Amino acid sequence: MRRIGLIYGCLIAAMSIGATPQVKVALDSTTLFIGDQTGLHIEVVHNANEQVQMPVYGEELMPGVEIVDRTGIDSTLQNGQVSLKQTLMLTSFKDSLFYIAPIPVVAGDETIYSESLSLNVIQPFEVDTTLAITPIKDIYRAPIWWWGIIRWILLALLIATLGVGAWLAWKKWGYLLGKTDEDVPMSPELLRPAEEVAKEKLDRIKAEKIWQNGQQKAYHTELTDVIREYISRRFDVSSEEKTSDETLRAMRPLLNDQRETYADLSKMLQLADLVKFAKWSATPDENEESLRMAYAFVDATTPTNVEPENETRQ
Repeated sequence: MRRIGLIYGCLIAAMSIGATPQVKVALDSTTLFIGDQTGLHIEVVHNANEQVQMPVYGEELMPGVEIVDRTGIDSTLQNGQVSLKQTLMLTSFKDSLFYIAPIPVVAGDETIYSESLSLNVIQPFEVDTTLAITPIKDIYRAPIWWWGIIRWILLALLIATLGVGAWLAWKKWGYLLGKTDEDVPMSPELLRPAEEVAKEKLDRIKAEKIWQNGQQKAYHTELTDVIREYISRRFDVSSEEKTSDETLRAMRPLLNDQRETYADLSKMLQLADLVKFAKWSATPDENEESLRMAYAFVDATTPTNVEPENETRQ
């Protein structure tokens, strides 16, 4: 038994020596109102025989994002691996989408970087408390002719709501109004493979080169719209109705075995958000890289040896 324990200890030590330090970061919330706080959790895992220097911050994490509190560095040792954890409490008083650059950690003679993050700070909803709210019971005390007008208005709103609901139902589910799948015409794009449509649109974006004319926002909007539409068709994820963070959370388990593909998707969506909402000016290399990552994402997620979609639908 002593010999087995010695062999097991040697195996654990050998595995820990070859391990590369890892830097993990996470935000409690990626969206918060101005003046609210969120926690930034930093964890560094390294070998016990390595010297690691955690990042040191002052009163700001970056311009516009303040550090209001911080915990001490908590250290734990297990199986020859040391885990260092620290939490920074962040706040901001500026309405903006902040790009948090990768956090560096010095380990020996090299520097290890974490993933980048984004923090969206928005204005809280304002409520005018000076306006008086009429209690519902006072409506019944109104004169009879006023009550008659109110009833007609409510009836009109009800009819309009039912009409809009019926129209939307007919658009999405034709069978609710007596339609069948055969009666509802299908768009020619839906009869073509998703990757074929996506690449055709990417080729058009590549040929137009509108970002070279200063239209960066329109360029990244068109680029992400193509990828969101492709995701909706390929993975049945309603990406067009989700934010970038919601889309990435939905795609993470679907791309668990394609980490590089997931990383490219994350970089492309985060850069597009910065350009569209934070007035970020991307470099020519970043614009070209976003297009390359879009092509790579479609190629990496295109299934092989699958029947065409029109045959599958039939």
